[in-house]
Amino acid sequence: MAEPPGPVLVVVPTYEERENLGSAISRLHACLPDVDVLVVDDASPDGTGELADEMAAADDRITVLHRAGKDGLGAAYLDGFRHALTGEHQVVVEMDADGSHAPEDLPALLAALEDADVVLGSRYVPGGRVVNWPWHREALSRGGNLYSRLALGVPIRDITGGYRVFRRSVLEQLHLESVASQGYCFQVDVAWRAVRAGFRVREVPITFTEREHGSSKMSGAIVAEALWRVTCWGLSYRLGRDAPQYPAGPVAEGARS
Repeated sequence: MAEPPGPVLVVVPTYEERENLGSAISRLHACLPDVDVLVVDDASPDGTGELADEMAAADDRITVLHRAGKDGLGAAYLDGFRHALTGEHQVVVEMDADGSHAPEDLPALLAALEDADVVLGSRYVPGGRVVNWPWHREALSRGGNLYSRLALGVPIRDITGGYRVFRRSVLEQLHLESVASQGYCFQVDVAWRAVRAGFRVREVPITFTEREHGSSKMSGAIVAEALWRVTCWGLSYRLGRDAPQYPAGPVAEGARS
Protein backbone atom coordinates (compact mmCIF):
# COMPACT_ATOMS: atom_id res chain seq x y z
CA MET A 1 0.00 0.00 0.00
CA ALA A 2 1.24 3.49 -0.83
CA GLU A 3 1.96 5.52 2.26
CA PRO A 4 -0.58 8.31 3.00
CA PRO A 5 0.80 11.86 2.74
CA GLY A 6 1.21 12.38 6.48
CA PRO A 7 -0.44 11.45 9.79
CA VAL A 8 -4.02 10.15 9.56
CA LEU A 9 -6.95 11.05 11.82
CA VAL A 10 -10.16 9.01 11.67
CA VAL A 11 -13.19 11.02 12.82
CA VAL A 12 -15.92 8.79 14.29
CA PRO A 13 -19.21 10.50 15.27
CA THR A 14 -21.25 8.67 17.88
CA TYR A 15 -24.70 8.73 19.37
CA GLU A 16 -25.72 5.64 21.33
CA GLU A 17 -22.98 3.43 19.86
CA ARG A 18 -21.66 1.84 23.07
CA GLU A 19 -22.16 -1.69 21.73
CA ASN A 20 -20.28 -0.94 18.50
CA LEU A 21 -17.51 1.54 19.27
CA GLY A 22 -14.95 -0.77 20.87
CA SER A 23 -15.11 -3.31 18.07
CA ALA A 24 -14.88 -0.67 15.35
CA ILE A 25 -11.75 0.93 16.80
CA SER A 26 -10.12 -2.41 17.62
CA ARG A 27 -10.60 -3.55 14.01
CA LEU A 28 -9.28 -0.23 12.75
CA HIS A 29 -6.08 -0.44 14.77
CA ALA A 30 -5.63 -4.11 13.87
CA CYS A 31 -5.21 -3.18 10.21
CA LEU A 32 -3.77 0.34 10.61
CA PRO A 33 -1.94 0.59 13.95
CA ASP A 34 -0.57 4.09 13.37
CA VAL A 35 -3.79 6.01 12.71
CA ASP A 36 -5.29 8.30 15.33
CA VAL A 37 -8.99 8.35 16.19
CA LEU A 38 -11.22 11.24 17.23
CA VAL A 39 -14.54 10.15 18.73
CA VAL A 40 -17.12 12.94 18.51
CA ASP A 41 -19.90 12.04 20.94
CA ASP A 42 -23.22 13.87 21.14
CA ALA A 43 -23.87 13.26 24.86
CA SER A 44 -25.04 9.70 24.22
CA PRO A 45 -27.42 8.61 26.98
CA ASP A 46 -26.18 5.00 26.73
CA GLY A 47 -22.69 5.89 27.99
CA THR A 48 -20.86 5.89 24.66
CA GLY A 49 -18.96 9.03 25.66
CA GLU A 50 -17.84 7.50 28.95
CA LEU A 51 -16.64 4.36 27.16
CA ALA A 52 -14.74 6.53 24.68
CA ASP A 53 -13.07 8.35 27.58
CA GLU A 54 -11.98 5.02 29.08
CA MET A 55 -10.55 3.93 25.75
CA ALA A 56 -8.71 7.24 25.34
CA ALA A 57 -7.22 6.96 28.82
CA ALA A 58 -5.78 3.58 27.88
CA ASP A 59 -4.63 4.45 24.35
CA ASP A 60 -3.00 7.73 23.35
CA ARG A 61 -4.08 7.20 19.73
CA ILE A 62 -7.67 7.96 20.78
CA THR A 63 -9.11 11.40 21.60
CA VAL A 64 -12.68 12.29 22.53
CA LEU A 65 -14.61 15.43 21.68
CA HIS A 66 -17.78 15.80 23.76
CA ARG A 67 -20.66 17.85 22.36
CA ALA A 68 -23.57 19.18 24.40
CA GLY A 69 -26.28 17.14 22.70
CA LYS A 70 -27.51 15.49 19.54
CA ASP A 71 -27.04 18.10 16.81
CA GLY A 72 -26.82 16.10 13.61
CA LEU A 73 -24.21 14.15 11.71
CA GLY A 74 -23.07 17.12 9.66
CA ALA A 75 -22.41 19.29 12.71
CA ALA A 76 -20.49 16.45 14.39
CA TYR A 77 -18.24 16.01 11.37
CA LEU A 78 -17.65 19.75 11.05
CA ASP A 79 -16.56 19.93 14.69
CA GLY A 80 -14.32 16.93 14.07
CA PHE A 81 -12.78 18.57 11.00
CA ARG A 82 -12.12 21.79 12.92
CA HIS A 83 -10.38 19.78 15.62
CA ALA A 84 -8.32 17.93 13.01
CA LEU A 85 -7.10 21.19 11.48
CA THR A 86 -5.69 22.35 14.82
CA GLY A 87 -3.18 19.49 14.79
CA GLU A 88 -0.59 17.93 12.52
CA HIS A 89 -2.78 15.43 10.66
CA GLN A 90 -2.51 15.61 6.87
CA VAL A 91 -5.27 13.10 6.12
CA VAL A 92 -8.74 13.10 7.68
CA VAL A 93 -11.16 10.17 7.42
CA GLU A 94 -14.93 9.94 7.96
CA MET A 95 -15.98 6.57 9.36
CA ASP A 96 -19.14 5.35 11.09
CA ALA A 97 -18.93 3.66 14.49
CA ASP A 98 -21.63 1.06 13.83
CA GLY A 99 -19.57 -1.43 11.84
CA SER A 100 -21.15 -0.58 8.49
CA HIS A 101 -17.83 0.83 7.28
CA ALA A 102 -15.29 -1.98 7.34
CA PRO A 103 -11.95 -0.73 8.70
CA GLU A 104 -10.35 -3.38 6.51
CA ASP A 105 -11.34 -1.29 3.46
CA LEU A 106 -9.49 1.80 4.68
CA PRO A 107 -6.00 0.85 3.42
CA ALA A 108 -7.35 0.84 -0.15
CA LEU A 109 -9.00 4.23 0.35
CA LEU A 110 -5.76 5.70 1.71
CA ALA A 111 -3.75 4.21 -1.16
CA ALA A 112 -6.06 5.95 -3.64
CA LEU A 113 -4.86 9.34 -2.35
CA GLU A 114 -1.80 8.82 -4.50
CA ASP A 115 -3.73 10.35 -7.41
CA ALA A 116 -6.69 11.97 -5.64
CA ASP A 117 -7.55 14.69 -3.14
CA VAL A 118 -10.83 13.17 -1.93
CA VAL A 119 -11.53 9.43 -1.91
CA LEU A 120 -15.10 8.20 -1.53
CA GLY A 121 -15.84 4.69 -0.35
CA SER A 122 -18.47 3.64 -2.85
CA ARG A 123 -21.17 0.99 -2.66
CA TYR A 124 -22.25 1.52 -6.25
CA VAL A 125 -19.13 1.26 -8.39
CA PRO A 126 -17.94 -2.13 -9.71
CA GLY A 127 -16.70 -4.17 -6.78
CA GLY A 128 -18.80 -2.29 -4.21
CA ARG A 129 -21.72 -3.97 -2.48
CA VAL A 130 -24.30 -3.72 0.28
CA VAL A 131 -24.85 -6.54 2.78
CA ASN A 132 -27.96 -7.21 4.90
CA TRP A 133 -29.94 -4.13 3.88
CA PRO A 134 -33.66 -4.59 3.27
CA TRP A 135 -34.55 -4.04 -0.38
CA HIS A 136 -36.42 -0.79 0.31
CA ARG A 137 -33.38 0.79 2.04
CA GLU A 138 -31.11 -0.06 -0.85
CA ALA A 139 -33.70 1.14 -3.36
CA LEU A 140 -34.02 4.44 -1.50
CA SER A 141 -30.24 4.85 -1.39
CA ARG A 142 -29.73 4.03 -5.05
CA GLY A 143 -32.60 6.29 -6.06
CA GLY A 144 -31.25 9.18 -3.98
CA ASN A 145 -27.81 8.81 -5.50
CA LEU A 146 -29.18 8.68 -9.03
CA TYR A 147 -31.34 11.76 -8.41
CA SER A 148 -28.40 13.67 -6.91
CA ARG A 149 -26.11 12.70 -9.78
CA LEU A 150 -28.60 13.91 -12.38
CA ALA A 151 -29.71 17.03 -10.50
CA LEU A 152 -26.19 18.23 -9.74
CA GLY A 153 -24.48 17.03 -12.90
CA VAL A 154 -21.68 15.13 -11.15
CA PRO A 155 -20.29 11.72 -12.15
CA ILE A 156 -20.19 10.38 -8.57
CA ARG A 157 -22.18 7.18 -8.17
CA ASP A 158 -22.30 7.17 -4.35
CA ILE A 159 -22.46 10.81 -3.31
CA THR A 160 -24.43 10.08 -0.12
CA GLY A 161 -21.95 7.60 1.35
CA GLY A 162 -20.15 8.49 4.56
CA TYR A 163 -16.85 6.57 4.31
CA ARG A 164 -14.42 9.19 3.01
CA VAL A 165 -10.79 10.30 3.00
CA PHE A 166 -9.70 13.93 2.60
CA ARG A 167 -6.35 15.55 2.18
CA ARG A 168 -5.98 18.30 4.76
CA SER A 169 -5.73 20.94 2.01
CA VAL A 170 -9.28 20.11 0.86
CA LEU A 171 -10.79 20.79 4.27
CA GLU A 172 -8.75 23.99 4.57
CA GLN A 173 -10.04 25.36 1.26
CA LEU A 174 -13.71 24.33 1.05
CA HIS A 175 -15.10 27.05 3.36
CA LEU A 176 -16.77 24.42 5.51
CA GLU A 177 -17.97 27.08 7.94
CA SER A 178 -20.69 27.83 5.39
CA VAL A 179 -22.03 24.27 5.32
CA ALA A 180 -25.51 24.26 6.82
CA SER A 181 -26.60 20.78 5.76
CA GLN A 182 -27.43 18.24 8.43
CA GLY A 183 -27.99 14.52 8.23
CA TYR A 184 -26.83 12.66 5.16
CA CYS A 185 -27.31 15.69 2.94
CA PHE A 186 -24.05 16.87 4.48
CA GLN A 187 -22.25 14.20 2.47
CA VAL A 188 -23.77 15.43 -0.81
CA ASP A 189 -22.92 19.04 0.03
CA VAL A 190 -19.24 18.40 0.79
CA ALA A 191 -18.65 16.11 -2.21
CA TRP A 192 -20.29 18.59 -4.58
CA ARG A 193 -18.17 21.42 -3.18
CA ALA A 194 -15.04 19.35 -3.76
CA VAL A 195 -15.98 18.64 -7.38
CA ARG A 196 -16.81 22.26 -8.11
CA ALA A 197 -13.60 23.47 -6.50
CA GLY A 198 -11.55 21.38 -8.91
CA PHE A 199 -10.27 18.78 -6.49
CA ARG A 200 -9.61 15.27 -7.77
CA VAL A 201 -12.42 13.07 -6.45
CA ARG A 202 -12.12 9.31 -6.80
CA GLU A 203 -14.46 6.46 -5.84
CA VAL A 204 -13.13 3.16 -4.48
CA PRO A 205 -15.39 0.13 -3.93
CA ILE A 206 -16.30 -0.86 -0.39
CA THR A 207 -18.55 -3.42 1.27
CA PHE A 208 -21.24 -1.71 3.34
CA THR A 209 -22.75 -3.97 6.01
CA GLU A 210 -25.90 -3.16 7.94
CA ARG A 211 -25.26 -2.62 11.65
CA GLU A 212 -25.68 -5.57 14.02
CA HIS A 213 -26.43 -3.53 17.16
CA GLY A 214 -28.54 -0.43 17.72
CA SER A 215 -30.80 1.34 15.26
CA SER A 216 -30.18 3.43 12.17
CA LYS A 217 -30.30 7.22 12.55
CA MET A 218 -32.02 7.55 9.15
CA SER A 219 -35.42 9.25 9.31
CA GLY A 220 -38.05 10.75 7.04
CA ALA A 221 -36.87 14.24 8.01
CA ILE A 222 -33.33 13.43 6.86
CA VAL A 223 -34.58 12.15 3.50
CA ALA A 224 -36.83 15.20 3.06
CA GLU A 225 -33.98 17.60 3.83
CA ALA A 226 -31.71 15.89 1.32
CA LEU A 227 -34.35 15.92 -1.43
CA TRP A 228 -35.20 19.57 -0.86
CA ARG A 229 -31.61 20.80 -0.73
CA VAL A 230 -30.44 18.79 -3.73
CA THR A 231 -33.39 20.05 -5.76
CA CYS A 232 -32.66 23.68 -4.84
CA TRP A 233 -28.94 23.31 -5.55
CA GLY A 234 -29.59 21.63 -8.88
CA LEU A 235 -32.06 24.28 -10.03
CA SER A 236 -29.78 27.13 -9.01
CA TYR A 237 -26.80 25.49 -10.70
CA ARG A 238 -28.65 24.88 -13.97
CA LEU A 239 -30.08 28.40 -13.99
CA GLY A 240 -26.59 29.81 -13.59
CA ARG A 241 -27.33 31.40 -10.23
CA ASP A 242 -24.88 29.42 -8.20
CA ALA A 243 -21.34 30.27 -9.25
CA PRO A 244 -18.63 28.51 -7.21
CA GLN A 245 -17.66 30.41 -4.09
CA TYR A 246 -14.61 28.30 -3.29
CA PRO A 247 -10.97 28.65 -4.32
CA ALA A 248 -9.69 26.31 -6.99
CA GLY A 249 -8.09 23.13 -5.72
CA PRO A 250 -4.33 22.62 -5.81
CA VAL A 251 -4.56 20.32 -8.85
CA ALA A 252 -6.48 21.51 -11.87
CA GLU A 253 -7.37 18.11 -13.32
CA GLY A 254 -11.02 18.35 -12.26
CA ALA A 255 -13.10 15.66 -10.64
CA ARG A 256 -12.66 11.95 -11.23
CA SER A 257 -14.82 8.98 -10.43
